[in-house]
Amino acid sequence: MGIHKYFRSLNELERIIRCPGKFKFEEHSVAAHSWKVVQYAKTLADIEEQNGAVIDWKKLYEITSSHDYGEIFIGDIKTPVKHSSLQLRSLIQQVEEGMIDNFIKEHIPEEFKSIFYHQLREGKDESLEGLILEVADKMDQVYEAFAELQRGNTEKEFVVMYRNALIKIKNIELKCVEYFLTEILPDMVNEETISSIDIRQITEEALAL
Repeated sequence: MGIHKYFRSLNELERIIRCPGKFKFEEHSVAAHSWKVVQYAKTLADIEEQNGAVIDWKKLYEITSSHDYGEIFIGDIKTPVKHSSLQLRSLIQQVEEGMIDNFIKEHIPEEFKSIFYHQLREGKDESLEGLILEVADKMDQVYEAFAELQRGNTEKEFVVMYRNALIKIKNIELKCVEYFLTEILPDMVNEETISSIDIRQITEEALAL
């Protein structure tokens, strides 16, 4: 079926809901998440460029737009489960990568196979673009969890998601992280909320670790 099979499969990302099994005021699909990650990453990269960094924009757009394609095969595994141990995270990644490889072998024309192997690879690494992807991915977790907490959702998982994502972001040494923590996050925390959860306290505690 060729590349049509790949294009057709993208519809499935619209039907995979993030953070399954928990009450949410707003549901977010993997497709919507991927689009937002691209937008975050674009602005984060602009900040890095303003501070003298050289961005490989082609690589950045490839890895951010495709970073969760593998969830077509395995769904969205809850973050606390996925990251409960390095061994489990590694096994999940191996399964995901193996299924992507099999998909490419079975459905992608030979002349495009190497391109797809390159574009659908795991993009999070120690390169500047890989680190920006990591920050952008965690930023969407922050925003999704914050929106739930702000509206009074008391599901503990959203507190954990918000806290852990902030901790991960603050430990990545990039200029865009400094900007997020000093310029963007305060605006977020200062928004009105109807929540009984003290978001400001959770934020301060996470940043103090």
